[in-house]
Amino acid sequence: MMNVPFYSLDYVNRALGDALRESFSDVLDSKWFIRGNRCCEFEEAFAAYCGKKACVGVGNGLDALTLMLKASILLGRMAEGDEVIVPANTFVATVLAVRAAGLVPVLVEPNRDTCVLDVSRLAEACSEKTRAILTVHLYGRLADMSAICEFAKAKGLLVFEDAAQAHGAALDVNNLSSLVSRLSSNAAAYSFYPTKNLGAMGDGGAVVTDDLELAQVVKSLGNYGSREKYVNQYVGVNSRLDEIQAAILLAKLPHLDAWNARRQEIAARYCAEIKNPLVRVTPVPANPKSHVWHVFPVFCEARDDLQKFLKDRGVETLIHYPIPPHKQEAFAGALSRGELRHGNLPIAEELARTELSIPMGPAMTDEQVAYVIETINAYAR
Repeated sequence: MMNVPFYSLDYVNRALGDALRESFSDVLDSKWFIRGNRCCEFEEAFAAYCGKKACVGVGNGLDALTLMLKASILLGRMAEGDEVIVPANTFVATVLAVRAAGLVPVLVEPNRDTCVLDVSRLAEACSEKTRAILTVHLYGRLADMSAICEFAKAKGLLVFEDAAQAHGAALDVNNLSSLVSRLSSNAAAYSFYPTKNLGAMGDGGAVVTDDLELAQVVKSLGNYGSREKYVNQYVGVNSRLDEIQAAILLAKLPHLDAWNARRQEIAARYCAEIKNPLVRVTPVPANPKSHVWHVFPVFCEARDDLQKFLKDRGVETLIHYPIPPHKQEAFAGALSRGELRHGNLPIAEELARTELSIPMGPAMTDEQVAYVIETINAYAR
C-alpha cells in the first residue's frame, strides 16, 4: 500500500528552503515588519503578474473580499442593503464578506459540470436591488468571465472576483500574462493561505484592480481607515500583509507557473484515466490554462463510503464543502430578515453531498498519481 497525502507543504518549503530562510533573515535584519519594502515589492510584482495597475496586500482572503466591497460602498458605487449575486456552492467566506459589508447575498446555482456560477441563471436572480456579481473561481477554474461581464455591462452591474483558489489561471492559452483579473471586473480578491497555489507561511490576502481610487480606499480601510498617520477618513480595521509573508510570497511567485503546470498535468491524467462509473469527474476546460486545479473534485453518491475506501488504502482526501452556505447555522433566519436571498438550490446541495477532493499538488509523483487512479477505479459498492 502506498500513502498519498492530500497535499504536501513540505515539498514546496524544502525545495525553496534556502530562499525562504534568506527572505526571513532579510526581514529580520531590516527591523521593519509591517508595510515596508517587501510588501511594496510584492504588491508591485503581483499586480504586474496579474496584468493590473494595483495590488493591495491585506491580512487574509476574507478581508480582501470584505474591504473590496466596503470600498465600493464608500465610493458611492453601491449602498448598504444592495444585493450581490454569489454562487451558492462557494466557501462560506464569500457570503460572510458580503454580509460584513452590509450587502445582501443572493445565492445562485452553479453549473453542475464546472461547479462555477451558471450564467444562464443570472437574469432570474436579478431584482431592482441587484448591484453586483461576485463570482468565484472555485477549485481554480475560471468562471465564464466573458459572459458574466457582458451580462453585467448590459444591466449596469459591478463585477467582483473571488480568486482565492485561482492564482495564475490564464484566460488565453497562448498568453499566460492574460490572467484571471485581466478581464473587465472591478476588482479581484486573493487569499495566500499556506495551502493555496501561491501560499504564505501564515495568513495573507490581496485585492488586485485597475481602479486606483478603489485600491487607495482598500489600503486605507486596512490601515484603520487612515491614509495619513493619525488622520482617519474611514472607519477601518487592522488588516495588513506583513513583511515576512510578503517576502515569502516574493520568493514563491516566480515558481507559480511551473507549479500550476504540474497540477494541470496531474488533472489531465485524472480526467482521462479515472473510469469508475460510480465516480464523476469535472471536465478539463477547452483552454486548459484557465484551470489551475487548486482542488481536484470527484463526485460520488456514496461519497463517505468512497472516502473510507480510499483512506483504508492510504489515500488522503478532504471535502470542499460538506455544508453549503444556505444550510449553515450562522445564516439561520437570515432569509426571513431579508439578509439573504435564494431559491431552490438542488445542484448546490447535490455537490455538497457528493463532492470529494482527491490528492493534488506539484509534490505528487507519477507513481502516486497512478496509485490514486488505480485505487479509485477499484472502488465498488
